[in-house]
Amino acid sequence: MSVRAPHLMRSLFVVHPARVVVLGFAVVVVLGTLLLMLPAAAEDGRATSVLTALFMSTSAVCVTGLAVVDTGTYWSGFGEGVILALIQVGGFGIMTMASLLALLVSGRLRLRMQLTAQAETKSLGIGDVRRVLVGVACTTLIVEVAVSVILTLRFRYGYGSGFGEAAYLGYFHAVSAFNNAGFALHADSLTRYAQDPWVTLPIAAAVILGGIGFPVLLETLRHRNRARTTGRRNWTLHTKLTVITTVLLLIAGTVLTCLLEWTNSRTLGPHDTAGKLLNAFFHSAMSRTAGFNSLDMGSLHSSTLLTTCVLMFIGGGSAGTAGGIKVTTFAVLAAAILAEVRGEPHSVILGRRLGPHVLRQALTVALLGVGLVMAATLALLSVSPASLDAVLFEAVSAFATVGLTTGITADLPALGQLILIGLMFVGRIGPITLVSALALRERTRRYQLPEERPVIG
Repeated sequence: MSVRAPHLMRSLFVVHPARVVVLGFAVVVVLGTLLLMLPAAAEDGRATSVLTALFMSTSAVCVTGLAVVDTGTYWSGFGEGVILALIQVGGFGIMTMASLLALLVSGRLRLRMQLTAQAETKSLGIGDVRRVLVGVACTTLIVEVAVSVILTLRFRYGYGSGFGEAAYLGYFHAVSAFNNAGFALHADSLTRYAQDPWVTLPIAAAVILGGIGFPVLLETLRHRNRARTTGRRNWTLHTKLTVITTVLLLIAGTVLTCLLEWTNSRTLGPHDTAGKLLNAFFHSAMSRTAGFNSLDMGSLHSSTLLTTCVLMFIGGGSAGTAGGIKVTTFAVLAAAILAEVRGEPHSVILGRRLGPHVLRQALTVALLGVGLVMAATLALLSVSPASLDAVLFEAVSAFATVGLTTGITADLPALGQLILIGLMFVGRIGPITLVSALALRERTRRYQLPEERPVIG
């Protein structure tokens, strides 16, 4: 055996943290598929087909919300429990949950486990992983319980549901909302509650909190006491970018939805002014990352569908339960465009200069996303008779793990559903994570090539 053989053998078993994340999600998808195929998972007691179980398992683990069967009527209590567990596991993060379990059992984290958790939570330092994991668990529990209580009380006293039924509905929708899954137990999603702010607003709040990203939530909570004493928040650039961009996109989505759908007799038209503003805001919040809808998506104007596609593609915050290219990526690209238009040598955001590697990463994520969506749209058009706007909307929704649909998901052929499964999986783990997981090793160039500038534009 050559001298390099032992080194090569060892390198085969060295697992990159990002690669573990990909494999972890894949394993849970397979396990979820097997459980959903059991006869006990279906309401009629029959075994579910592999494709249907795989689609629903992937949608749940990837916290998307697209479905080929109705969640509330097709699945039994056991099947709905499996979907709820897959949503919780997918939202919390496979490696985050594994690291937290290791922390609870042993009281400490090994270096490789810390690196794996860092890859999933996007924490900045290895020493912060333990604090991040505990914070993630506490934040998840607090938000889900609080929203669950509000919804339970509303379903119990506002709609006359029994306490057990109200508690189940409240808990299921709270978990689905905070994890940005968008699974609902009603065939019409939340359209029956379109005029009820006690249902839509708590769900919207849970979606926004889950989609804004755990690092941002933890930092805002950590600096809350400091702000009370000093009057200064001292947020990092990432937190500032995420919060500001999220607020601006929520406002923009609300305004555009109102302008485009205000007189549409099948969407906002029948509502009063307060109802129109409420549902426009709810649609804007859901378009960013969650699949709940209080408006009939198939009745939206094409212009509104296009606007929704843009919001879905941007998505939410990094290291949260949202999908898309993320709001920080969008903000960095906007800063780069603004700097180039002004003729400035560097991109600047909120008084900070952005490094070239940040711009390259943002551009890579955005272009990979565009390429995947365009390729999937072309493939879906070739196998489905649906219109371009419906197919494009479906592809963006799957890639951005949003879950909104115009109603064509169940009508797609098997190949079309497999395409959506691939989009949901890649969209959840992220293009950069997938590429780094597939790469065998990092390569460095030991020399510089001559510089030359081609003509652009």
